[in-house]
Amino acid sequence: MLDLRAIRKDPESFDRNWARRGLEPQSPRILELDELHRAALTEVQELQSRRNDVSRQIGIAKSKGEDASALMNEVASIKDKIAEIEEKAEGYGSVLNDLLSRLPNMLQGDTPDGPDESANVEVRRVGEPKRANGDTPDHVEIGEKLGMVDFEAAARVAGARFVVLNRDICRLERALAQFMLDTHTGEHGYTEVSPPLLVSTDVMYGTTQLPKFRDDQFETTDGRWLVPTAEVVLTNLVREQILDLEDLPLRYTAWTPCFRKEAGSAGKDTRGMIRMHQFYKVEMVSITAPDKSRDEHERMTACAENILKKLDLPFRTVVLCSGDTGFAASKTYDLEVWIPSQKTYREISSCSNCLDIQARRMKARCRAKGEKETQFVHTLNGSGLAVGRALVAVMENYYDPADGGVFVPEVLKPYMAGQEKITA
Repeated sequence: MLDLRAIRKDPESFDRNWARRGLEPQSPRILELDELHRAALTEVQELQSRRNDVSRQIGIAKSKGEDASALMNEVASIKDKIAEIEEKAEGYGSVLNDLLSRLPNMLQGDTPDGPDESANVEVRRVGEPKRANGDTPDHVEIGEKLGMVDFEAAARVAGARFVVLNRDICRLERALAQFMLDTHTGEHGYTEVSPPLLVSTDVMYGTTQLPKFRDDQFETTDGRWLVPTAEVVLTNLVREQILDLEDLPLRYTAWTPCFRKEAGSAGKDTRGMIRMHQFYKVEMVSITAPDKSRDEHERMTACAENILKKLDLPFRTVVLCSGDTGFAASKTYDLEVWIPSQKTYREISSCSNCLDIQARRMKARCRAKGEKETQFVHTLNGSGLAVGRALVAVMENYYDPADGGVFVPEVLKPYMAGQEKITA
């Protein structure tokens, strides 16, 4: 939710910012609904005041033995009018809130302009992409020849965009997640959380998955939602709280399955594990003071990069342009890992600063010691990393064409009981 008072104060700046995302001016409709809503509320207050005055007159008339029927009729009429105007006010407020909840966050000034991912700007590149003499087989072929990746079995029990892993590849996936968690908690100062995987509608609304992205979510028959990312729960841990400013930042991490319908991805990445309905991800979330979120954004991105550096996987970091920046984000860094079979970099992490758009929905505030005034916290989230895509990258970058096996990255060997290589 955006700051309505700020829109009233400077609507043109909001329209200019939304225009960077390709949106038409939104402030005229917002201000129109806001005016109608406030006018209706004012009319209700005036009618309530009149009703109170007439009620007092009724009391005086009755105490004098006078006929108060006309006054009583007026009170009844005012009561009906109040109900009518309150319904109008509620309607205006509902439409206004729905409009505001469907509008994206304000972009930071240093987010580059551009229509789509073609305008994203590379910030840095780390490591040399693997250059094989011939084409590197993709992770599907590698895994199936090892007998440890089975898409057919998954299709029989769940349908498309699912996979069954077994034996050493399954163990490698778990090793990746545990390595990421240990690094984030032991080196980066994040607190590990084991969160619920089913959440309420209010929680999904709080982190902007609803209402705009309803079609991408899995809803249960009792009105709960399967989490599309642990960000949903970790960020909402501070909902409806007033935090001590001195306790910030709060940093959380979690390893969970994630569930997404991928409604808008028909025909995209239909082969393999790049885009799944169910996948594992290690998530990072930070809750900061408003003046600290930009620095925290750089720190979080460096934490995600550190995982890739330790895995010795070639990657690049790009800043997303205005047309490619996500709904809740004001600025986003994407980390893209090298995928040899595709001869390109693919996203493996997005680290975003959401400023206060989520905090306003969650009613999450902070306050300095000794002060009465509160302010909304800023929230940030980032993949640290997407475990399935990390598995893909390891399988392909550490592939041994000599025997079709996969070398185990040095940092993962302690999690694999010292195993050097996965072979059939």
